[in-house]
Amino acid sequence: MMSEQGKGRRPGQPGKSGGSGRPERRQEQRGQGQGQGQDQGQGRNERRNDQGRTRNRGTSGGPRQYSASAPSQRRRSADPSRLAAFETLTAVSRDDAYANLVLPGRIAAHRLDKRDAGFATELTYGALRGQGFYDAVLATCVDRPLDQLDRPVLDALRLGAHQLLGMRVPSHAALDSTVSLVRDQIGAGPSGLVNAVLRKVTARDREAWLDQLAPVDEQTGAASDDALAIRHSHPQWIIRALRQSLATHGRPAEGRTAELEALLEADNAAPVVNLVALPGVGDLRPVIEAGAEPGPLAPGSALYRDGDAGRLPGVKEGTIRVQDVGSQLTARALAVVPVGNGAPERWLDLCAGPGGKAALLAALAREQGATLLANEPAEHRARLVENALAAVPGGSGDTWSIRCGDGRDLGTEQPEAFDRILVDAPCTGLGALRRRPESRWRRQPSDLGPLTELQRQLLDSAVGALKAGGVLGYVTCSPHPAETVFQVQDVLKRHPGLELLDTTGYLTEVAPALTDAGSAPAERPADSGAHATGNTSQLWPHLHATDAMFMALFRKVAS
Repeated sequence: MMSEQGKGRRPGQPGKSGGSGRPERRQEQRGQGQGQGQDQGQGRNERRNDQGRTRNRGTSGGPRQYSASAPSQRRRSADPSRLAAFETLTAVSRDDAYANLVLPGRIAAHRLDKRDAGFATELTYGALRGQGFYDAVLATCVDRPLDQLDRPVLDALRLGAHQLLGMRVPSHAALDSTVSLVRDQIGAGPSGLVNAVLRKVTARDREAWLDQLAPVDEQTGAASDDALAIRHSHPQWIIRALRQSLATHGRPAEGRTAELEALLEADNAAPVVNLVALPGVGDLRPVIEAGAEPGPLAPGSALYRDGDAGRLPGVKEGTIRVQDVGSQLTARALAVVPVGNGAPERWLDLCAGPGGKAALLAALAREQGATLLANEPAEHRARLVENALAAVPGGSGDTWSIRCGDGRDLGTEQPEAFDRILVDAPCTGLGALRRRPESRWRRQPSDLGPLTELQRQLLDSAVGALKAGGVLGYVTCSPHPAETVFQVQDVLKRHPGLELLDTTGYLTEVAPALTDAGSAPAERPADSGAHATGNTSQLWPHLHATDAMFMALFRKVAS
């Protein structure tokens, strides 16, 4: 809620009755000015206009600050690229939307060309990734707690701060454009506040702000978790979780502090667009000709660094899909594990929404003469799955079909019915923060308990639906030990008929260039009466340029 000052005038500006409310005092001042005009006016002639009037210099005694542009040249409305970013941030903060789903529509609505679309994308994602740092800066420049600002005003301030401290935008352009955006979209009153705050932000560059707000130990060069949270814009609980994840998954103890910072930095780097051609359906050659380059890890993949991938051939048709290479590898690894029962196989994607892995699995199943059932409990996400699968021939059960229902029921409804099952389980998403930066500000430690319980129930259902000799792939886009290694240990204890396979071996079979993907062996508890075997795999943004995908492959050796 804006204050009365913000509604009608600048803070400190007098009301209608004037500063003192005494007209005789103003007359006296005018008379004094006439007596002194000859002496003082000679030093100010260059500031008189054609009518001989001068501007009021104020009484502060400080140097007057002028805008970098003349009034006629200042923006009076928001430019389209910044407006697209602002609308996306507003949807994220107001509606809990996801930027990757909102921004493409705003880019299209404003008809941005490739250059402006790239600017809007960097502005949006940069402001979201750097929110922790920018909020720490803004908190020192605003005269009230940030949560007392209207959300759109705070969104605009974050956009302005990112332009000033995280992009190569001249300060005058960042100020002028942000103030114009606020004036156009929110109002004249808030635009004055935004102008004043962002001018304070310009008092220091990025490094000076970091030195003030997040200093490191002068002797050791180490940063506390408080400092890391500001420097790398991650909540402290996520920093602690990632540190624990590196240790649990067997990363070397020596240099782990530096590796943690490398992981945090990778989360804040703009990821390259990963593409996949659906096997037997898509063709990468036109994509390569349009400027993409072949992907170094996954077969049939490409990297695109030059703007909006939606304009590439095959993407709108769905035969070429935007999909992180880590996700591609987990689907392909599940598909190459031998089953060998001789009959046509039935595959199941237990948690198929929004459909990226399901589309790749359907294309792989079609090549192998198998069929895929894609299950998704939410109706709107089931429609997304259907749209994703539409590019793969053989719908209505010939190659693929869709079930809208709770995956936890499939183990009892269709026992021992499937040869291959993927459980891409709902998780905290801590491994995909570079692509979904808003998640780091939404997730809370309290989310972990309900999610791990859901993962456990989905795994139990999948084991029930799996045929003897069949293969189960458990995947999360999180490296958190509670969602990965500990889940594997627990499912092996609950189901002695499962054996853990050489997951890393199958991943490197489909991606020979992949290295350092092994995780710590998931030991079966000694009192389970069965023997421990196999391993799990953990990918990392700072090592593999993928999301931090975890995978464990199991075979059901007995019911």
